Amino acid sequence: MKHLIDPTDLSKQETDQIIKLAQDIIANREKYRDSLRYHKLATLFYEPSTRTRLSFTSAMMELGGNVLGFSDARNSSVSKGETVADTVRVVENFVDVIAMRHPLEGAPFVASTAAGIPIINAGDGSHAHPTQTLTDLLTIQRELGHIDGITIGFCGDLKFGRTVHSLIKALSRYEGIKVILIAPDELRLPDYIKHDVCDKQGIDYREVRTIEEVMPELDVLYMTRVQRERFLDEEEFERVKDSFVLDNAKMALAKEKMCVLHPLPRVNEIKPEVDSDPRAAYFRQVGNGKFVRMALIYSLLQWKDDPSHTMPEHQGRFEDPELRCHNSKCISNHEAVRPLFHRTEDGDIRCVYCDSKVK
Repeated sequence: MKHLIDPTDLSKQETDQIIKLAQDIIANREKYRDSLRYHKLATLFYEPSTRTRLSFTSAMMELGGNVLGFSDARNSSVSKGETVADTVRVVENFVDVIAMRHPLEGAPFVASTAAGIPIINAGDGSHAHPTQTLTDLLTIQRELGHIDGITIGFCGDLKFGRTVHSLIKALSRYEGIKVILIAPDELRLPDYIKHDVCDKQGIDYREVRTIEEVMPELDVLYMTRVQRERFLDEEEFERVKDSFVLDNAKMALAKEKMCVLHPLPRVNEIKPEVDSDPRAAYFRQVGNGKFVRMALIYSLLQWKDDPSHTMPEHQGRFEDPELRCHNSKCISNHEAVRPLFHRTEDGDIRCVYCDSKVK
């Protein structure tokens, strides 16, 4: 069985296969029009979503399949206290694949341990958003013609941005990637990602304070929102906020062939004046999301009974009822799940569900 909970659940070969399939779907949409006729997708969205939920729905419908589910957990048995595992065990009787978004980190992983059908993580807290990552990779491939060797700048909220964390993980498996981290001190990329992903995979990265100083180097600028609520000091927010707003003046410093990405929704971090720039790819990025989700759903159902496509083995995983994750947003602190942890190569112990360091 193959699920997609984290971007690294897919091998690089599988990732490239899905991107290639998405490109074929774009070029030959009629070829895939009824390829999943009579198949059903459940969209279990425990928190609000517009783009991701509609993208999954549109993807399955274009493949000829049907969609059911909920967009508000208050309208489901969850409101009666039903656990994630039990919900999945019920829903899998009606569908062939499940896409789940949940505010608790690790919820889709719990679902995958209970399910007999593929589970797709459509976003869990600040943890991961792997289908957005596939969308980003397809967009980079279509905009630039390649992924290897790019210089990408991540700008804004790099501390809590699950899309940033997921994409850095995925890019770590490509050749010659250079990462530039553009963020205020309060929202810098977590040390464990810099160490466990960038350092261990040999990614060339550096941290800077403004977009202008690095704009001429970038092939991709990945914008995210700098959130006022993340700052304890209002004056500090007012001081730094304009450094992380993209406008035409900053775009004038960029290469002629580059692209601006954003997982959306935006608030004020990209001025509307940038929308008309041909390098602004964030709305094309939304469209790519539908095609890559079509390719993913199609592939997971094709791989369902194929022993060559299974979940990767996690080294160092163990169960210990004496240990506890201290992340208040981890599902292990809200539902009765097995106390699972894994030991890193450096000897750290991390929660399997949310990847937070335990000790």
